[in-house]
Parts: sequence; structure tokens; C-alpha cells
Amino acid sequence: MTAPPVLPAPHASPLDLGGRTALVTGAAGGIGRACALRLAAAGAKVRAVDRDAAGLETLAEQGRDLAGTVEPHVLDLTDLDAAELAAAGTDVLVNNAGLQLVRPIEEFPPDVFHTVLTVMLEAPFRLIRGALPHMYGQGWGRIVNVSSVHGLRASAYKSAYVAAKHGLEGLSKTTALEGAPHGVTSNCVSPAYVRTPLVEKQLADQAQAHGIPEERVLSEVLLQDSAVKRLIEPEEVAEAVAYLCAPQASFVTGTSLVLDGGWTAH
Repeated sequence: MTAPPVLPAPHASPLDLGGRTALVTGAAGGIGRACALRLAAAGAKVRAVDRDAAGLETLAEQGRDLAGTVEPHVLDLTDLDAAELAAAGTDVLVNNAGLQLVRPIEEFPPDVFHTVLTVMLEAPFRLIRGALPHMYGQGWGRIVNVSSVHGLRASAYKSAYVAAKHGLEGLSKTTALEGAPHGVTSNCVSPAYVRTPLVEKQLADQAQAHGIPEERVLSEVLLQDSAVKRLIEPEEVAEAVAYLCAPQASFVTGTSLVLDGGWTAH
């Protein structure tokens, strides 16, 4: 039987990722930016992946004085071979990149559906595939998939996003089962609506889809099922990601850490 890990005392347990390499996708803004900065603050060498070169440069400047480093890596995740190669040698993988389009199914463009599934499900598979050999070789790895409450519940007009997030939850669980004998954990962080440009863009899309003014979308659509009537901040999600990388979370795998303000309590 494997001996239990030796954990630090409760009063001496800051996250220390010194000497570790982390890769964060969608790192130029929103949740990805917050995660990249949080992991760099813990000492990690962060490969910040995004197709937004200017946003990555701004991120790198913000991370200049942290304990670790932030290295911009411009990459379009629809280039699946390049995505898999980029993940080689990583100790911590945060699959965060995403996109959204709000349309009824009969009006949803098939090419956009394909792109959403490619970026949000197939690319994470390829990134995991690229990261696992190194993680298995050293007997340690942390995979955190930024899912969503929409990985657990569905909403109308979001067929591609909901399908991708449900698939990501399943991929994460399968990875956890395969990775456990090798010291690799795999989990999802599943927030409700986060204060990001992606969500802000939804206000106009949802207003059109539901036929109501934008000012009513936040309270009547986005926060309707949440007991806590506010958006989540990106930094709150980043702290959940950090927790899953900590020694105290070594027994947490194959699950979803839900940050939904009570949405799924219904």
C-alpha cells in the first residue's frame, strides 16, 4: 500500500510551485490571466498560451515582479498538433481557453459549433496528451480544466458551449482514473458567470436571444438561478485552481469544484 503523503502543518501551507512549469491556455485575459498570475506568484514558470499577442505582452509585464515567470506563447488552439507539442514538459496544465455564441440550435452556424468543440474539448485532449508523458515520468502532475456550471447544467441557446463543457467534465474524469497510479490528478473548476469579456459579450447576445433589454439580462437570465446575486471575480476562480495544485489537494481527483453561488443546489 502506498504511504500517505507528508503534508505541511496547517499554519505553513502556502502554495509553492518553485521549479514547476505550468501551462495556462486563454491566458491573455479573464480567468486565464488570473490563473497565470496566481501560479507565477507561487513560483511557477508559466507558459501563457493565447492567440492574443498584445494581451500576452501585457500579462508578461504584469507578472514581471512575481516569484515565478510568465512567458508569452502565441498559439491558436485550432492548430491541434502545435497545442500538443506546447504541453510537453509541463507539470501543471490549466485548460481554460473558451469562446461562446448564443443562438438557437436551428440558427447556430455549424462551423462555429465545430470551432467551439475544437478549442474547448479537442484541444484540451491534445494538451493533456502532450503533458502526460512528462507527468507520468516524474510521478506528479496537476491538470485543472476550467469547466463551467454549464458542464453540469444546460441553458438554452448555448448548444456548442454546453456540449463542450459536458465533454470536458467527462474527459477530466477519465484522465483522473488513468493518471491516479502515476501521481497525476485531474479536476474541473466549474464556476457560474465570471466577470470576464466573454460574459460581458453575452449580455448583448442574450438580449437578442431572449428579446429583452441588456440591463435585464444580468438579473433575469445570467443570475436567475444563482442564490448569490453577483458575478464571480476571475481571482476567485484562480484561487480554486491554486488549491487543486496544493499538497492538501493530492486526494482530490476526478471531481468538479463548483463555484456557482448555489445554482446547482436547486
